[in-house]
Amino acid sequence: MENFTTCKNCHSKIDSKFCPNCGQKASVAKVTFTETFQDVINAMFSIDAPLWVTIKALILNPGQLFRNYLSGKRKTYYKPVAFFILTTVVFVLVKALLNYDPMENVVQADSESIETGLLNKAGVFMANNINNIIFTFVFSFALMLKLFFYRLYSLAEYLAVSFYMAAFYIILTTVSIFVIKFGDSQLKMIPFVLMLLYVVYALISFFQKKSLLVIVKILLVYFFGILLYIIFGFGISFLIVWLKSN
Repeated sequence: MENFTTCKNCHSKIDSKFCPNCGQKASVAKVTFTETFQDVINAMFSIDAPLWVTIKALILNPGQLFRNYLSGKRKTYYKPVAFFILTTVVFVLVKALLNYDPMENVVQADSESIETGLLNKAGVFMANNINNIIFTFVFSFALMLKLFFYRLYSLAEYLAVSFYMAAFYIILTTVSIFVIKFGDSQLKMIPFVLMLLYVVYALISFFQKKSLLVIVKILLVYFFGILLYIIFGFGISFLIVWLKSN
C-alpha cells in the first residue's frame, strides 16, 4: 500500500518528493533563516540555475536567448527585468565596496566649475547616479529597435530584449570597475566600445541577418539609443539638481 501525503500548497495527493500538480516539495517545514538564504543561493548561484544559463546564453548565443524567451520559453532563463535589477544591485555593491568614483578625475581637474555650474553638476549627478538612470537606456533602446525594425516584433518584446542588453552592459561596466581601479584609469571608454561590438553581434544573432543594411540599422539603433538615453538621463539629472538648488 502506497503512502500518500498532502501538498501544503495545493492540497493534492503526493506519493513522491515533489507535488505533481504544483511542483512544491513534499516535505515543507517551518520557515527558517537557513532555508530562506539557501533558496536564494540555490536560485542565483546553482550551476543549473537560470542565472548562469542566461549569462552563458547572452555571451555565446544572445539571439537564440531572445528568440526562445519571446517564443514562450520563459522558465529556462532569468526573467529580463529581474536580471536587470540583479546586475544593477551587483554594480552598486561593487561600486560602493571599491569606493569607485567615475567623476574623480573630472572633479580634480575642474572642481570650481563642477561646484558652480548647473550643467556640470547635472553631469556629475548623472555619472554618480548612473545605476538609477540606466533604466532610461532600456526604453530608449527599445524605442529605436521598434523604429528601425518595426515589423519584426512589438515594442513590449523589444523592451524585454533591451532589459537583457542593458543588463549585459551593466556586467561589462562592473567588470571594468576592477580594471580601472586596479589597472589603467584611462580605460573608462572600454565598456562603450565593447557594448557597441556586442550590440552588433547580439542583434545580428537575434535577427539572423548579416546584410549591410541590417548592420547599418543596428549601428543607428545603438547611436540614437545612446543619444536618447543621454538626453533623458541628463534631463532627469538636470531637473533634480535644479530642484535641489531652489
